Amino acid sequence: MRKFWAGLLAAALMTGMLAGCSGGGEQAASDKKGTVKVGGIFDLTGGTGDVGTPYAEGEKAFFESIAGEEINDNKLELIGDDYAYKIPEAQKLYQKLKSKDKVAAILGWGTGDTEALRQQVAADKLPFISASYSENLKNIDESPYNFLAAASYSDQARSVLKWIKDNHKDGDPTVALIYNDTAFGKSPIEDAKTFAKENGIEIVDEQIVDLQTLDATSQLLNMEKKNPDYAIINQTWGATATILKDAKKLGLDTQFIGLNWATGEGLLPIAGDAAEGFIGVVTHAFPYEDLPGMEEVKEFVESKGEKLEEKNQKFIQGWVSAKIMVEGIKLAEDPTTGEGIRAGLEKISNLDLGGLAAPVSFSPDNHAGTNQIRLAEVKNGKFEVFTDYIGY
Repeated sequence: MRKFWAGLLAAALMTGMLAGCSGGGEQAASDKKGTVKVGGIFDLTGGTGDVGTPYAEGEKAFFESIAGEEINDNKLELIGDDYAYKIPEAQKLYQKLKSKDKVAAILGWGTGDTEALRQQVAADKLPFISASYSENLKNIDESPYNFLAAASYSDQARSVLKWIKDNHKDGDPTVALIYNDTAFGKSPIEDAKTFAKENGIEIVDEQIVDLQTLDATSQLLNMEKKNPDYAIINQTWGATATILKDAKKLGLDTQFIGLNWATGEGLLPIAGDAAEGFIGVVTHAFPYEDLPGMEEVKEFVESKGEKLEEKNQKFIQGWVSAKIMVEGIKLAEDPTTGEGIRAGLEKISNLDLGGLAAPVSFSPDNHAGTNQIRLAEVKNGKFEVFTDYIGY
């Protein structure tokens, strides 16, 4: 009997060991698949929250649309928060995302904070796709982990100036520059002045208008003295609307042209009929455009019980930025590290975004995805695109 129980115990132990080995094998296999976390630095309540909120919603929506998929053998998760357009808060949030959340890449926002973080980003080897299109970020030696997913502000301004030069009648055109006193606002100004000088365009005036101003009358009266043919605006919707409304009250006949953050549907209800004739730089598609890439956006939005026409261009812009980051993760040999994702992003060549934005290409020595823009004019309360993608 003693031998019987000893044999039974041995058999039970062997069965348990086999089960343990089997379970360990399954666990080891499952360990190969994990979650790649991407950080998000959003402005929802700060000085650029008017455009930052729909942009962040677009980023979140894209990640939600792929939540059930395995991308390069991993699930993806976007972890982000509002920093209210304050550089110290962005730095705190960055440290949390890096140290606590262990993100492998980041989707950022503003120019001031993106530029302030770029040395840390490089040291920490975290690929960073921002909503800032600062020309400074194109310097790959200083910003080796930053990627521009749309034309830089300087490239936008150059393209606008070239369009002015090519289409202006009656002599050499004169231009004013209107911007805010932030890193974002000032980003394209010196490059615009240099390009204008090289191309026979006279910059006759510059005016600084606060991002959240409700009155730009004094600046516009000063500008009126120089009587520019055109005024290029680098603002978001709120300040742009104020400028256009005050210009209408003053009866100015200057043609106003806004760079990308001044452009979009959110401008129209606050500017009213003062927006008629305004020309804007279009880096990303409007939801009402019939484009191949819009179908996936429509399907996702409708799956949430919402309507595509309830979204705006900045939502599409955020969607596209997230999509480009995920494409880099797909192409990465090791999608769990920043170095791996950077190498994946650098493999992107002529990425077809279905018309949602200009095709994007990166390489180990060039992280500027494109310099192409379109132009649209407000007609009967709606932006109508009137150029193909153009550059300078």
